[in-house]
Amino acid sequence: MHTKVAANALAMKRWLGKAETALGNHSDRLNAINIFPVADGDTGTNLYLTVRAAARSLVLDADQPAPVDVGEVLSKAGQAAMEEARGNSGTLFSVFLCAAAEPLAGHTRLTSTLLSAALNRAQIRAWSALSDPVPGTMLSVMEAAARAAGAVDAGQDGDDSNHALGLALDAAVEGALAAVIHTEEQLDALQSARVVDAGGVGMLLILDCLRSAVMGQELQGELLDGLHGYDVSDPHIHTSMPDDDGVEVMCTISLSPLNAATLRQRLDEIGESVIMSQVGNGPDAEGNYRWRVHVHVPDAAPAAAIIRSLGEPSQITISELALPRDPDADAVNTGGHER
Repeated sequence: MHTKVAANALAMKRWLGKAETALGNHSDRLNAINIFPVADGDTGTNLYLTVRAAARSLVLDADQPAPVDVGEVLSKAGQAAMEEARGNSGTLFSVFLCAAAEPLAGHTRLTSTLLSAALNRAQIRAWSALSDPVPGTMLSVMEAAARAAGAVDAGQDGDDSNHALGLALDAAVEGALAAVIHTEEQLDALQSARVVDAGGVGMLLILDCLRSAVMGQELQGELLDGLHGYDVSDPHIHTSMPDDDGVEVMCTISLSPLNAATLRQRLDEIGESVIMSQVGNGPDAEGNYRWRVHVHVPDAAPAAAIIRSLGEPSQITISELALPRDPDADAVNTGGHER
């Protein structure tokens, strides 16, 4: 069934390269159906830019040896994605990628069992990164893919063949597609607009790119056919909706576990869409961990003050939710706006 298999570290590099291209091709349509959690029409752009950061971190100099550790490759890509993550969707994908790398550390080849473990770790970490996770989003798609791959692997009785891996990858994509279709029923905003979740579709594309890169097969061109709101003739549904007030604040900061918990609690009190995830593998000499922080708030000043009261942030970006973001603009790292 599968004839051209390369389930190794270089396949992970090809995966992210394929995902960058696919999301670039689909970003406009993803933006067009983006109305949750805010109708800012940038999910496609955010996912594309985040995946691009991951993919480009793996470009090697000519004199560098090719990597062989699958987990090491994905960890490097995940950290790069986390540092440059854009929006809810980009941040959650970065969390997904970093977590998926952990069960794969030390392995030179992907198997059905390792895939199942990686997808499961990734979806659990993504759900836990959000203070208030919501079903019917890309979280549900991650979970469905992991469950489907796990069910197939459980029936393979430890088979580490490429055939078993192919079956698990096929199941993950099929599970993700079913979850994407189901998102419309899970969120009132999507049901009213008769669209599926944009982040969920982006995650589906990413997973099909993984299947394609590992199994040496083409992307499934018909995969998105019939998804509500995804026909190119459909309008950009968010353009007629009221502008969303407030801003999105993102930064990186080193905090103790206690201060990290405090920051999450205080941001929860003043904002929404709070996402916090560790960047890096361990504490510094003072016992602090680096965190990537994301929040939507009515006004940036109180959020920035809370963050600075607990540590010294870097890579601060502040983006108005009501305005389209310019991906070519330079972020101001001292608390200025990213346009």
